[in-house]
Amino acid sequence: METFLIRALQLIMSLSLLVIIHEGGHFLFARLFKVRVEKFCLFFDPWFTLFKFKPKKSDTEYAVGWLPLGGYVKIAGMIDESMDTEQMKQPEQPWEFRSKPAWQRLLIMVGGVLFNFLLALFIYSMILFAWGDQYIKVQEAPLGMEFNETAKAVGFRTVISSFLPTVFLSNVMTATC
Repeated sequence: METFLIRALQLIMSLSLLVIIHEGGHFLFARLFKVRVEKFCLFFDPWFTLFKFKPKKSDTEYAVGWLPLGGYVKIAGMIDESMDTEQMKQPEQPWEFRSKPAWQRLLIMVGGVLFNFLLALFIYSMILFAWGDQYIKVQEAPLGMEFNETAKAVGFRTVISSFLPTVFLSNVMTATC
């Protein structure tokens, strides 16, 4: 049971990191282009939120929802899942999403994906930094199996056919129908 709770907490924390990075991309580009962000929410909050915070000198409310399937950034002047049609009936304000040029709107919308891509590059570079100290030259690994002693120990062998190299497991008995 303890292992299950640890794994569940690890899942929640990794989802939190992904959601914060993704929504942070939208948030950062919106603030960069002086678009008002009304709410930044980690996880969804269909009926209630677990935590709300609004700084005194800010237009943004920060919240933590209870449904860990994603998050959202509510941007002024953008009609989305909230379907705030009343806001669209008002005249455009300079701090609204809809009053910005197309290239700024595009960057605000793509910001989340861009930040996820940068996170993936960072994670892979850290994996390479931590465990990337061994390099096997292509010439030393013909057919891809020469370097793997564990595979040889279990019985994998490489057979060169006339067309393509094929890998067999010699210890497995084949059954005929």
